[in-house]
Amino acid sequence: MLKYRIRKIRNLSIIPRWVIFILDIAIGAVCFLCAYLIKHEFDFTVLQDTQVTTNLLILIGLYISLFSLFRIYAGIIRFTGLQDTFRIFFVVFFANSGYFLLDLLLQNWYGYHIIPLSIIIINFLLTFVGLSSYRIMVKYFFSYIKTINTTKKRVAIYGAGDVGISTKRALEHDMTANIQMVLFLEDDYRKVGKNIDGIKIYSSEQLEALLPDFFIDELIIATAKLPSKIKNQIVDFCLDHKIEVYTVPPLKSWINGQLSTRQLQNIKIEDLLEREQIKIYNEILFNQLNNKTVLVTGSAGSIGSEIVRQLIQYKPKLILLNDIAETPLHNLELELNEIGFHKFKLLLGDVRNELIVERIFEQYHPDFVYHAAAYKHVPMMEHSPLEAICTNVGGTKLMADMSVKYGVERFVMISTDKAVNPTNVMGASKRIAEMYVQSLYQHHDAIAKSNNSNKHTKFITTRFGNVLGSNGSVIPRFKKQIESGGPVTVTHPEITRFFMTIPEACQLVLEAGSMGNGGEIFVFDMGQSVKIVDLAKKMIKLSGLEPESDIKIEFSGLRPGEKLYEELLNNAENTLATYHEKILIAKTRTLEYAVLSHQIDGLIGPAKRQESVTLVVKAMKDLVPEFVSNNSIFEELDVQSPVVNMSKAN
Repeated sequence: MLKYRIRKIRNLSIIPRWVIFILDIAIGAVCFLCAYLIKHEFDFTVLQDTQVTTNLLILIGLYISLFSLFRIYAGIIRFTGLQDTFRIFFVVFFANSGYFLLDLLLQNWYGYHIIPLSIIIINFLLTFVGLSSYRIMVKYFFSYIKTINTTKKRVAIYGAGDVGISTKRALEHDMTANIQMVLFLEDDYRKVGKNIDGIKIYSSEQLEALLPDFFIDELIIATAKLPSKIKNQIVDFCLDHKIEVYTVPPLKSWINGQLSTRQLQNIKIEDLLEREQIKIYNEILFNQLNNKTVLVTGSAGSIGSEIVRQLIQYKPKLILLNDIAETPLHNLELELNEIGFHKFKLLLGDVRNELIVERIFEQYHPDFVYHAAAYKHVPMMEHSPLEAICTNVGGTKLMADMSVKYGVERFVMISTDKAVNPTNVMGASKRIAEMYVQSLYQHHDAIAKSNNSNKHTKFITTRFGNVLGSNGSVIPRFKKQIESGGPVTVTHPEITRFFMTIPEACQLVLEAGSMGNGGEIFVFDMGQSVKIVDLAKKMIKLSGLEPESDIKIEFSGLRPGEKLYEELLNNAENTLATYHEKILIAKTRTLEYAVLSHQIDGLIGPAKRQESVTLVVKAMKDLVPEFVSNNSIFEELDVQSPVVNMSKAN
């Protein structure tokens, strides 16, 4: 019978407005009579006074008018919120203020005093509390009935600041959340031991003991100040103890400044791989880029598009968006239009096409060039070495030469950690491009010095590892495999990689463009490398599943050209410090420009004509002696043989 009644209450439809209206009037009348009783020390004989009845009728008349005007009866009681409370406050305030003004007018005109001011004040307080309280009681009654026979999830919130408090209240106001708020965890020892809405604050240092002791089901991280190392430790502990972890989105993402439980997000692997952000001084960069024309090649890619987004804050005169990919470039155009930025030109075209590239430089005369266009997928370039040469080497050489010809101030090339001791064609092609850019700068720098001039293009190279979420990277691939039920494929149980975020990588690119004097290769302190199999296991656990039992992990073997460990510095290189501890300059060997240019032309020519792949790759190995192929058909070329002169061979 009890279950039947509870079910009937749950299925109860919305109470008619006229019922709420009558209930509000009745509560207002009762509060008014209680005000008289409080004033007269609960002497019930005062209620027999006809003046009390007259005053009650006057007040009811005011309530009927104002309740109808403000429509406080129109809200659904079980969803009462802060706005409803404010509306009740103003209605009750205006009603009692109107009564006070009526009494004042009667006194001044007729000398007739109908009600003491003290009763008006008491009535105002009682009525506001009464109308608000019964709504809140109804709201929590329905919330309790809805979850009476369900098991509530026990929740802890990490962070007892404004965000943590907002999170708690958002959870409590969501009747579908089905949670029981248990405790706060806080780093600030001044808050430890205190309470927020009856919930005790504990020290975050006790987390590993508290979460199991309080049988916590979910932990919500409601602070942006948590160091990445600590966040990783917390998540690892929670995953080991089957505790779900959520994060609160940034304040700017809240809907109308208010947090909704639907906005709480599962912790993502990207959150755990982030390191402490680089803090750099950008005033110099602003002075350099402000009101300048900037060309970004590969602008529709992961890195190129983020460079464009970050360039906007420096207010350039024009951003030239070059890419060969039509649809991604169109998508970038739509994005820029949506945010209200219109100082850009779309330049669809191939960086290998000399006519297109020269037309761009001749028409727009860019001041800065950020060269992000490149082929980057290692196994694909292992199958297409000629394309790697044409784009990564030939495209870079053409862009660099045009930059010199048309007086570009700075040319920033985006390279890769795979250019260090390359084991694949892609890495070797990027290393050759690095060598050419450095050599070209040294050549023109020597000419400028002999002419007592410093006006020539400054070439700067940035070198970094894998970026999180880039097109074709491991994390999006793992996500798709997990969503489809597995298996998750890892090439080798011991393979490791460095990771950084796309915004962080692009911040480095822009900073390098401002701080470089020319000819440098900037490398970034990427922290600790990550074991890919551990990354896969953690991603599976973050999805609420168990490795091997729910999602299998399979090892597919190293792909062509792939190596177990990536490096940022060649064994023959050393580094110089910069003004930022996380940014270093690699000291590399440079070759004489005329010789290197001749050798590179000897590579590009046969590649364009689609001639012997073997001869081209052999010539690459001669140019980059540290290029030793791994798990590739080109391993047979890693034997001592006479140097092949491609220019003569053709």
